[in-house]
Amino acid sequence: MNWVVSGLGAVSAVGGDPDEMFAGLCAGRSGLRELRGIDRTPYRGRYAYQIQDHPDGRDVPGRATAFVADVIEQAATRAGLGTDLRDVPILIGSGLRELRSAELHWRDKGGLGDLSAEDLHFGTALRDRFGATDTHTVANACAASVYALALAADMLTTDQADAVVVAGVDVLNESMSGVMERVHPVAPDRLQPFDRNRAGVMMGEGAAAVVLSRDAAEPLCRVRAVEVGCDAHHDTAPHPDGFAEVMRAAHRSAGLTPAEVDLVMLHGTGTLLNDEVEATATQTVFGADAGAPLMTAIKSMTGHTGGASGVMSLVSAVQSMTHGMVPPVVGLTEPVAEAAEFRLVTGTAARRRVSVAQVNALGFGGMNTVAVLEAPTR
Repeated sequence: MNWVVSGLGAVSAVGGDPDEMFAGLCAGRSGLRELRGIDRTPYRGRYAYQIQDHPDGRDVPGRATAFVADVIEQAATRAGLGTDLRDVPILIGSGLRELRSAELHWRDKGGLGDLSAEDLHFGTALRDRFGATDTHTVANACAASVYALALAADMLTTDQADAVVVAGVDVLNESMSGVMERVHPVAPDRLQPFDRNRAGVMMGEGAAAVVLSRDAAEPLCRVRAVEVGCDAHHDTAPHPDGFAEVMRAAHRSAGLTPAEVDLVMLHGTGTLLNDEVEATATQTVFGADAGAPLMTAIKSMTGHTGGASGVMSLVSAVQSMTHGMVPPVVGLTEPVAEAAEFRLVTGTAARRRVSVAQVNALGFGGMNTVAVLEAPTR
């Protein structure tokens, strides 16, 4: 596999486009803010990694759709596709899609007007805005957007398209807030990936997009491999063996060894189980080379952006290749034992030339994904 990324788009609690977001990440700027737009009365948590675009503090329907349309336009414009995407497939990874709009409609008892299934489908808005007719949404939990990247690569391989837009998006909602309350014994006050003292995951919101194509005049990076797996070990708990095998498969497909990887974008959710599993699998695969690549986890600043998180990490990896900088893991002071040998970037951003980057994304049900990127030859 040797496709190219020719366009990027991103919006998160840290920034409204790839450059602004990456600058914020390198500065160690957290997007953690007081929760807005959701009635906090039933919940212990008071903060989230939230995009502050709520008029008068109120939530409004259609935010997920608006965010994903924004990042698609950013990426398509950067890739030279413009805003007429009628002949370009669009694949979107999302865990919750427009669930928040359905919640708001139910709470308002229809005062927001009629709500149909079409209003909850991203394709409706993308057809109106870009003329897009070939749109698909995949819901492989937190690995969704990298799954979509794998599907895009397959479409290019089988000559179904010359370019594909791959995006991911999720926004905060009451349903997920309730689930998080049941998972955590105490409400976390921040997300601390791989830290011994972490209290659990905290949700963020945002969207990211890339354009994957056969070639480009000015490629931002080359995609050497995208591997996916589903070990179905447990509904929610990951297994290190399943993830390790996907990493090995990605390295084989990319034709490289772990020692050749300069940067690993860890999934790093800050959950009480997932971090150790990811670290164990990574240690197993990298072995004596575990200290070779720099490693980081941007969820410490963006929060867990659900289905968007994989491509959001990919956008950050491409920016690291472009600028020779790697963002730190904010709030990491005492790494868990399983990650003790890793070269985790902490404190301030690290300066390093990044030629090969690995992006990890794990989802419920053992849905594991790994993408391997290579900087373009200048």
